[in-house]
Amino acid sequence: MLAKMTSKNQITLPKALTKTLGDVQYFESNAPEAGSIVLTPVRLNRADAVRSRLAAMGLSEKDVAEARKLGSQGPLTMPACAATRRPAARRLRHQTSSFQPCCLLADV
Repeated sequence: MLAKMTSKNQITLPKALTKTLGDVQYFESNAPEAGSIVLTPVRLNRADAVRSRLAAMGLSEKDVAEARKLGSQGPLTMPACAATRRPAARRLRHQTSSFQPCCLLADV
């Protein structure tokens, strides 16, 4: 079967060939000898990809479990300022010239 390579090095595989492969999006490619290319269908396991990314960031499965537990508890809330009784995030949005940084420090 004939396949065409475009100016951007993209190869279009014949439909009859792709039907025999099923639902494959990725191929391992190599050139075992000069003048030939071998494409091998690959099915990626996304869970393995996620685990390798977490390992690269230095996170363990225990860290992920703790994060999931925190996430299931609902959104985190910021403490209210003792002087103004407004949440810290709202205070930061509505700063005025009379804003007192001591209120922000008292929340920490």
